[in-house]
Amino acid sequence: MDTQSTSPITGIPRFYDIIAVAFVGFLLLSNVTATKLIEVPTPFAPLIFDGGAILFPFTYILGDVLAEIYGFARARRVILIGFVMSFVASFIFLLVQIAPPAADYHNQAAFEAVLGFVPRIVTASLFAYLAGQLLNSYVLVAIKRRLGEKNLWVRLIGSTLVGEAADTIIFCTIAFLGVLTGGAFWNYVVVGYVYKCAVEVICLPLTYAVIAWMKRHEPAWKPADTLREDNQ
Repeated sequence: MDTQSTSPITGIPRFYDIIAVAFVGFLLLSNVTATKLIEVPTPFAPLIFDGGAILFPFTYILGDVLAEIYGFARARRVILIGFVMSFVASFIFLLVQIAPPAADYHNQAAFEAVLGFVPRIVTASLFAYLAGQLLNSYVLVAIKRRLGEKNLWVRLIGSTLVGEAADTIIFCTIAFLGVLTGGAFWNYVVVGYVYKCAVEVICLPLTYAVIAWMKRHEPAWKPADTLREDNQ
């Protein structure tokens, strides 16, 4: 089946490439900053999360825009591009890490600590990202097919709850189970999940505004109820 002809796009996308580049850029930055664990003290218990949590939730917002405006097929394409570029970035970091440092370069240990290739982290990041983003886009489109253009907030929040759950559980389990144990591990899982979902909810007015603007200015977009959307 031709997934391009059955997506909710009937002409040349005007902003697709811009959103795709931003999505992949946010993803790569999040993968680098995720190497640092952050602990914020509170009156009740410390909150533990990684640096990737600062920017990574916005990849889900961009993913929502992609799926809502361009359909699952084109959203999936960007998600797979992000997966490939994450793998390429990890491979390049590995090559640079094992390359012999110059005599006057004294930051090898620091480079390895931040950008060094850690198979466990790379594996966690790639699989968590792929599962979470694909589920996010799939659920959003599935809800849209059932409810039509109404109740945008339902598909935005519903898709995030499912996608972020898969992403958080897979990443935290593969990357840090055993490194963080007991309550610290579950603190990391719960705080990460709640935080990322909260960012989506807080940014909901912004997401609404962006999607509304896109629907007015993207000449290729058409309402879902006027086209049959492919979900394959």
